[in-house]
Amino acid sequence: MAETLPVIGRPSAHRCQTEVEVTHGVGLHARPSVAFTRLAKTFPCTIEVAVDGSGAWLNGKSIVKIIGARIRRGTRMRIRAEGARAEEAIAALSALVRRNFDEDRKAGRGDGRVDGRPV
Repeated sequence: MAETLPVIGRPSAHRCQTEVEVTHGVGLHARPSVAFTRLAKTFPCTIEVAVDGSGAWLNGKSIVKIIGARIRRGTRMRIRAEGARAEEAIAALSALVRRNFDEDRKAGRGDGRVDGRPV
């Protein structure tokens, strides 16, 4: 899933990229966007997000950019990171998206449903 690309000229830096589908019931509204950007900020590398084949890369650490992208259920998100701990960042962020931003756990739901609706 995560693709590691060495950065020419900087042997200690790494660049990674992955694509993940958003399966959360309503997409990245406020809480999931905060969870995503809060996690992204824990990594020292640059993190960017592109949505549904868009050529525009957004700052993955900016709550304004992530909420403004209006990322809905079914959207394909590309996440890329460059720098120290890039591989770890990609793995953690893509896992967060796949876990529906841990909202099922916070709501005490283990059945994959959000707000009582099937996912």
